[in-house]
Amino acid sequence: MKLWDKGIKIDDRIEQFTVGNDREIDLHIAAYDVQASLAHAKMLKKIGILEADELAQLTEGLSILKEQIDNGEFVIEQEFEDVHSKIESELTQRYGDVGKKIHTARSRNDQVITALQLFYKEQLTAIQSQSHDLFETLLNLAETHKDQLLPGYTHLQVAMPSSFGLWFSAYAELLVDDNYLLQAAFKTVDQNPLGSAAGYGSSFPIDRTFTTEKMGFSTLKYNVVAAQMARGKSERTISYALGSLANTLSRFAMDICLYMSQNFGFVSFPDALTTGSSIMPHKKNPDVFELIRGKCNRIQALQSEMVLLTNNLPSGYHRDYQLMKESMIRAIVDMQDCLAILNYAIQQVIVSDIDLNDPKYQYLFTVDSINNLVVDGASFRDAYKTIGSQVQDGTYQPDYSKKHSHEGSIHNLNLEDIRNKWS
Repeated sequence: MKLWDKGIKIDDRIEQFTVGNDREIDLHIAAYDVQASLAHAKMLKKIGILEADELAQLTEGLSILKEQIDNGEFVIEQEFEDVHSKIESELTQRYGDVGKKIHTARSRNDQVITALQLFYKEQLTAIQSQSHDLFETLLNLAETHKDQLLPGYTHLQVAMPSSFGLWFSAYAELLVDDNYLLQAAFKTVDQNPLGSAAGYGSSFPIDRTFTTEKMGFSTLKYNVVAAQMARGKSERTISYALGSLANTLSRFAMDICLYMSQNFGFVSFPDALTTGSSIMPHKKNPDVFELIRGKCNRIQALQSEMVLLTNNLPSGYHRDYQLMKESMIRAIVDMQDCLAILNYAIQQVIVSDIDLNDPKYQYLFTVDSINNLVVDGASFRDAYKTIGSQVQDGTYQPDYSKKHSHEGSIHNLNLEDIRNKWS
């Protein structure tokens, strides 16, 4: 069944190419199409298109379909083009002409946008919740390890003293920035497009405010052309937010891979969290963090894909939009998987005690030594030259006693202030 079927058989090759794998992808949005269809049916009853008994039948049928979806029993067979045609067919088979009325005053265009917007809202909420869980884990690790020093690097060269507390809380505070973008993405998709139909509204006296309230949108996308053009715009906004979060996770995963190597040896994990080699029995590989890095780098490419798919499309609907669903859904699933496994694994991190007397760290405290001379009255430039000369002639002796007291430094992490930024 095809919602646009006029009795003309389409070429099999054309059908295969245009439908693609929509049936499999649409399983992700089936529950949301049912939710939107129920709100739409109630609205049709409100404006006199449906009778009370007809609404009762459609409500019953949609509830049955929702239960099948929740139980994993819902299938979109080959004869159906997508989830929308499947649901309408099920209602028609069960209730006859009543099922045929469900499509009144809407188009498949606003159907799919509405289902996707509901899907995006729920998934963004879940991602925000998972991000907050990781945020709290990192702050707790920062508190636990705040007194354990760690070499800091610039250009991958030993630079200045850092700490595990500073490292963990750095990524926690970056997650705050990512959350701001996720909130913006959520606000973008929290607008009801239902009622825009094919992109130019309807001559039926539909009540879009009613469906907005029934589906839990905070507002509606008033202009019907803008509602259709939101498809692509929403995906670009979400992909940017996901890309920002993915960047944070990818960089953190890279740090972990680096710090796990024997050349650094700053952190390790229980053997059960690492993998081995088929020929090297000593290997303990950080595969989970490498896969987080790889998946998150792929997510960061998503925005470019969304831009290129939609950049020069004129107003109105275009089939190009179909290509966005698969990549968006995969990215959302990957992001949730990465957040879950990273939060699980990092709670089991083993932090090493680092001997800062090791010769390779002998210049870690040169800046502190310069600052000591400045406090004693020297100009910064003269103090810099003095310590620089000591480094060159091999007479430099580090001073480990200096405390960093300003906000956000090694000895003043402001963890509660960072925690309070999350909202």
